[in-house]
Amino acid sequence: MATKYMVVSGFLGSGKTTAMIAFARNLNARGLGSAAILANDLGAGNIVDAEFTAAAGITSLPISGGCICYQHENLVGKLHQLEAAGADVIFSDVPGCGIGAMDHVYLELKDKEKDEFDLMPFTCLVDPERLRMVMPEQADIHLPEEMKFLLDAQMAEADIIILNKIDTISEAEAHAITNFIKSIYPSKPVMTMSAMMGTGVTQVVDYILGHRSQAIHREIGYGSDTFIAAEEKMSWFNTRVWLRQREDKNLDFNEVIADIFEGVRAGLKKHDSNVPHLKMFAADSDEELTDFFKASLIGIDYDVIYDRKLDRKYSALSLIINARCAADPVVMADIVDDAVDVVSVKYDMKVRTFFLETFGMMEEGKFNLGKASRYD
Repeated sequence: MATKYMVVSGFLGSGKTTAMIAFARNLNARGLGSAAILANDLGAGNIVDAEFTAAAGITSLPISGGCICYQHENLVGKLHQLEAAGADVIFSDVPGCGIGAMDHVYLELKDKEKDEFDLMPFTCLVDPERLRMVMPEQADIHLPEEMKFLLDAQMAEADIIILNKIDTISEAEAHAITNFIKSIYPSKPVMTMSAMMGTGVTQVVDYILGHRSQAIHREIGYGSDTFIAAEEKMSWFNTRVWLRQREDKNLDFNEVIADIFEGVRAGLKKHDSNVPHLKMFAADSDEELTDFFKASLIGIDYDVIYDRKLDRKYSALSLIINARCAADPVVMADIVDDAVDVVSVKYDMKVRTFFLETFGMMEEGKFNLGKASRYD
């Protein structure tokens, strides 16, 4: 029997990783299959989502260095690895500003790997706060105007749209938002859930297991001038830093990391920039993951969202920071460096950076392979 496979898209901060974990746990707990997750990112490594998925106890693999849209053979190889590990249902995401996976993933699998994968509905997650940008109120949430195109294109591409994070809004608000989505896309199923709280997850899992993707091309403006303008507003930042208290005292690193969040927030405000998704992750070890921290920020005007805090104090910590920014990539790197420097002084810590990458979405030379340019 063909392995079931589903792509989850959605704008930065819509909760894709949390949703995939919720789907996998629900499916596994009810004996509906053995679920696994393929965590995708444009960066080369040190990705919070991959670490968090592993910490959640779900069979998982990272696929990094570019969107799954552009690495077909690697994608198929990773899917086979998860199959060999016992998975018969696999969820994967695409980067939060990405579109085009219907054509570049589903249609390519359908064409090149005939009958090998059972394609579940191509699913787009949306969250209430981002949707305010395109709803009648046309809210200004301090993101570039061009981002509206990506949000709309993600919904247009999908087989099903799921309003996530309904725990953050009233029932009346959820009803108004779903009616708005249905008015734009009347032929698409629209469902609601809270991946964090588990509300509605069973209903969504039952739907996606019981339906198949149409796997057809939909015109969404991929590659257009509008698409390029939106992508040009985005940059990626990933780092892993090692923080050690100089006198080997145990610290409450929850406070340290919270201070870094606030330092980054202040720096972004100073530079009139924003971060649609900033994530941090740290754990007690690479193997056990018995104690870990994971938190995120979806913009300079919002509270930090904590999935989990550390239970114990430590003298040293390896911290992964991922930022998907509406900011110049060099400026973003400076902002994070400044925030880390401030906490290093405040808590009397030594700091070492073991990994760093920062690039604009449309920046030449950002990929892993060597590339030369020349004038003709």
